[in-house]
Amino acid sequence: MAELTLSKIGRTAKWAVIGAIKGTEETAASIVKAATDVLLVTVDGVAQVAVATEKAVAQILTGAVGAATETGEDVFLAIKSAAKGVVKGASEVGADVGKTAVAAVDGAAKAAGEIGVDTAKAIEHATTGAIEAAEEIGSDAAQAVRTVLKTTVKGH
Repeated sequence: MAELTLSKIGRTAKWAVIGAIKGTEETAASIVKAATDVLLVTVDGVAQVAVATEKAVAQILTGAVGAATETGEDVFLAIKSAAKGVVKGASEVGADVGKTAVAAVDGAAKAAGEIGVDTAKAIEHATTGAIEAAEEIGSDAAQAVRTVLKTTVKGH
């Protein structure tokens, strides 16, 4: 598999996910929490939260994929969990969960392509994670995420 190119946010996400994975037996929940926390720290104090969120999401997904690859964890579980985490984080900071979901799916596809795994499967898992997070947030968020992903993800 190819080496991922990670930004500072991507490296932070990678190390947060690695630490979370090593610290617990509950991998999925750990990745959700780590992705949420990295997003919250990344956009804390930024004036344009929505823009900062969308820019950070792909990097967080790439970091999670890198962590999964390095630790031997399931890459697709990492993608699903990271997508879920960033959508939850977006909701907490008041960013658009639909746009965040799209950024998560795009980031998952890019990260999967960089390491040579099935991008369609990555998109499927990221979509599932984003929808699960939106459902936990509420019915309006769930509908918004489903609608935007239905119209946007077709292009992949």
